[in-house]
Amino acid sequence: MTRTPPPRPQRSTPPTPPRSRDFSDDTAAPKPYELISFPKERPTLQHPIGHHKYDSHRLHGTLFLTLKVKTSLHVSTGVVVMGSDINSRVPLIKTMVQGVDQKLSIQGSSLKGCIRSVYEAITNSTLTIVTSKYKATIPLERLPCRNKTELCPASLVFGALDWQGLIDFSDAKCEDAGFSTGFMPSLYRPRPEQRKAYFDQRGKVAGRKFYYHTVRAIEKGQNQGIAVQQAAKEYTFTTKLHFRNLKPEELGTLLIVLGQDPKYPLALKVGGGKPIGMGTMTVEVTQATVLQNAQDLRDRYSTYTPSQSDRLTGQALQQFIQKQIQAGHSRLIQTPQLQELAVVLGYPTDRQPPEGMY
Repeated sequence: MTRTPPPRPQRSTPPTPPRSRDFSDDTAAPKPYELISFPKERPTLQHPIGHHKYDSHRLHGTLFLTLKVKTSLHVSTGVVVMGSDINSRVPLIKTMVQGVDQKLSIQGSSLKGCIRSVYEAITNSTLTIVTSKYKATIPLERLPCRNKTELCPASLVFGALDWQGLIDFSDAKCEDAGFSTGFMPSLYRPRPEQRKAYFDQRGKVAGRKFYYHTVRAIEKGQNQGIAVQQAAKEYTFTTKLHFRNLKPEELGTLLIVLGQDPKYPLALKVGGGKPIGMGTMTVEVTQATVLQNAQDLRDRYSTYTPSQSDRLTGQALQQFIQKQIQAGHSRLIQTPQLQELAVVLGYPTDRQPPEGMY
C-alpha cells in the first residue's frame, strides 16, 4: 500500500519538481529523498589557477563557522567498542571521534564531502565518485574529472585527481563535553535496480540523491536499535574553512551552500542515519578574515603581526557575504537545481521522519 508523503513547505516561487517524482515506482514505498536533476548543458571545463601564488584579483582567507546540531548526529569512526571504554552503560557502541577532553569532533573531510555534494548539485559540475557497477548508467558528461587541466566548477574548488583544490576544513570541535547515546534502526542498502525513480527514460541516472531534513530523528530504543555515540540536538561545534584564490562567485556559491542566502535557508546533512532524519546541522558564519587585493596581500605578508583590518564581523561581514552571494547567483549558480534542492534541504521544516523500512 502506497503511503502519501507529508506536504512540502510552501514557497513563494514554486521550484521545479524533482525528477524522482516524474519517474516514481508506484509499487514501492515512498523514500525520504529526492533526485535533483542535472543541468541540461554540459559542464564547462577550465584550467585551475594553481597553488604557486596568491592572485591579487581573487579572494583568500578564513571563514569562522559555528555549526548547531538540529537532529542527533553520528559521524562514525568505523569502530565498535565496549561501552565501559567510553563511560557508556551499553555493552557495545559505535563511536565518533572524541578528544582527550571528552569532546566530540567531526572530521574536516566529512564536512567537506557533504558541502561538496551540494555545491556540485547547484553548479554545472560532474560527479565526484562513480562506482564501476553503475558507471554505464551515468551520463558521459557527468563522469568525474580525470584531467587536472580540464576541471568542472566543483572540482576547481574542492579538488580532483592530481588537483588539491582551493579550500580545506579544520576538524569541527564540540563545545559541549561528553555525548549522548542513540539507538539507530537497521538501515538497508540502496536498491536502484528496484526503483524507477533512479533512472530517466533513457535508462541513465536521473540526478543527485539528497535526503530530506525532518523535525526529529527516528530512535528505536535499546532493545531494538544499534547503540551509537552521538551529538544530541543543540550541541554546538566550531570550525574554520580556509580558502585561497577563489573567485567571488565561487565563494558566494560556497556561502549559499552554508545556508547564508536568506532566500534559500539550507542546512547541512552530515554523517550517518540520513534516511531516518539524523545529521541536520545549521551554520553561522561568525567572522571572517579576507584578503581582497594586492595591498591586503602586501600588508599581510610584510609584518609578523597580522593586521585586524582584514577581519570582518557584524554588519560588515553580512555585507561582504551578500555581495559574494549575489556574484554566485549571477555567474555560477544553476537556479532550477537550487530551487529543487531548497525543497529538500531547506530548514526549518515541518516534515516528519519516515515510517517502516529505511
